[in-house]
Amino acid sequence: MGFGILLVLSAGFLHSIWNLYTKRSINKYVFLWYCQLASILIFLPWTIVEWGNTELTSTGWWIIIASMLLHGLYLVLLAATYSIGDLSQVYPIMRGTGPLLVPLLGVTLLNEKLSVFGWIGVVSIVIGIAMLSNISFKRNETSTLKAPLLALTVGICIASYIIVDKIALEYAPAVVVNGASNIAGVIALSWFAFRSTGMQNELKVNWKIILLGGLIAPGGYLLFLFALNYGPVAQLAPMREIGTVFGTIMGIYILREKQGKRRLITSIFITAGVIVLGLWG
Repeated sequence: MGFGILLVLSAGFLHSIWNLYTKRSINKYVFLWYCQLASILIFLPWTIVEWGNTELTSTGWWIIIASMLLHGLYLVLLAATYSIGDLSQVYPIMRGTGPLLVPLLGVTLLNEKLSVFGWIGVVSIVIGIAMLSNISFKRNETSTLKAPLLALTVGICIASYIIVDKIALEYAPAVVVNGASNIAGVIALSWFAFRSTGMQNELKVNWKIILLGGLIAPGGYLLFLFALNYGPVAQLAPMREIGTVFGTIMGIYILREKQGKRRLITSIFITAGVIVLGLWG
């Protein structure tokens, strides 16, 4: 279990670094397009080996296609979110939305129950997201809701593809599922990337970071999938959200984003809520 926790914390840290680089990129769509392409090439030998040992049923194919659609939509929305929002604002919202939605849907649609600690976790996440959203009812400040709302849609995509990917792992190895999602990312981002004028400049300025992103983005997710072999998902999945705090700290101290103390406190609210909800909900 201890090794599984180490893998999960490492996965959360790598995910926050990848999001930091995405935020710092020149054109988010172009940067993510290159990262997905790099991921395909870096993991291609391993994917080919695993693919040779995989026999997908018709159901498996449909699950993989559903995963690809969700990952493609996720990347397009992610690029849009980072184009207008601060890392320290939108990252905690994106990471906190999924763990919030799943138990709430279980209560409302499946007649499941949450413990007192579970509801405390839900309230903590809601408070954190509301504080980060900077909700204002003044006419000249309504634009501040664009980034938080986009972050919420990204969080919904994350919750959706995690569930679908968990099912997909019953039909294909993790690296094959990951490779399919990378292909989907390239396809989904192509229209946005090629219509821009920043393809050459992005590659010239950030080619080293693109290669690194192509490695750590899927690498972090694979670490999380491997960690599930060492402990129950109900305990390990919430711990992955420690990346929320990592991402907020990077946004405040590396990118010099404003409202540092407030955003750090609210990211801790969200992370604590996720962990409490996951472990004792």
